[in-house]
Amino acid sequence: MSSKITIIGAGSVGATIAYNLSLGDIASEIVLIDINKQKVQGEVMDIAQGTCFRDPLSIVAGEYEDAKGSDIVIITSGMARKPGQTRLELTQTNVNIIKSITPEIVKAAPDALYIIVSNPVDVLTYVFTKISGLPEKQIIGSGTILDTARLKYGISEHFGVAQRNIHAYVFGEHGDSSYVPWSNAYVSGVHVDEYYEIMKKLGKDVKAIDKDAMEEYVHKSGGQIIANKGATFYAVATSVCELCSRLASAYDSIVTVSSMMHGEYGIDDVCLSTLSLVGPNGIQGKVPTRLTEDEIAKLKKSAQTLKDVIAQVEI
Repeated sequence: MSSKITIIGAGSVGATIAYNLSLGDIASEIVLIDINKQKVQGEVMDIAQGTCFRDPLSIVAGEYEDAKGSDIVIITSGMARKPGQTRLELTQTNVNIIKSITPEIVKAAPDALYIIVSNPVDVLTYVFTKISGLPEKQIIGSGTILDTARLKYGISEHFGVAQRNIHAYVFGEHGDSSYVPWSNAYVSGVHVDEYYEIMKKLGKDVKAIDKDAMEEYVHKSGGQIIANKGATFYAVATSVCELCSRLASAYDSIVTVSSMMHGEYGIDDVCLSTLSLVGPNGIQGKVPTRLTEDEIAKLKKSAQTLKDVIAQVEI
């Protein structure tokens, strides 16, 4: 399953992704690219000196041309989100950065699968899709994978049940307009509302989920972490590495990633997250799921939020 993976951006997120990849068997070759040559050399040296404890791995500080032959390219470059700053406020600066990166990396690795991680990820995934000239199936925004992980953790902590048993998702923008379609939230095939009733009958000391509070927890987790330690990178890096694993697998998976909408749920010409089928051939398309009228309305509102931002930036 080993692949060549190029990471653009050696900041906290990019370097942590590289480190996580070095611990597993997804990548046999990692190229780390950054405008700060001293920083990227230091990150590569630090990671490389621990690779004797695993199967052979090549990790180098490179230039765009070194990405040739990459199976996956991960773009993390961009200005960091500051305390109190929304993801959408980062927009024009990071749009300009991705516009400068795109021609160089696409020329070097035209056949790679691209994972966009930089924020605001949905807007940047849209911009990359529009300007790269690549087939849409090769372009995947990390979207609400992290939000969904936060939701699963929150539900797991609430009920005291393993996260692997929780099937619930965050849809829409990776940001303030995202939401949880609670009609699709289950614990091992049992809807979360029914699960609460079952646990009560079994004598468990549990409470019903406060759904508004749970969504607020998901929305505010990133900001709280940034306020406490200055940046978020562990959970997002783990989420991206898991996505890499899915893309390198022999089987397709269903995940909440950001990609272009083409009429699904009445939404068009914007990138956001719903359930999507991904695998070694990239993103195969959206997987329709039953949503209530209110949930569809929330998805459309999230899409319009993103469209309003896109309309204000220069692509």
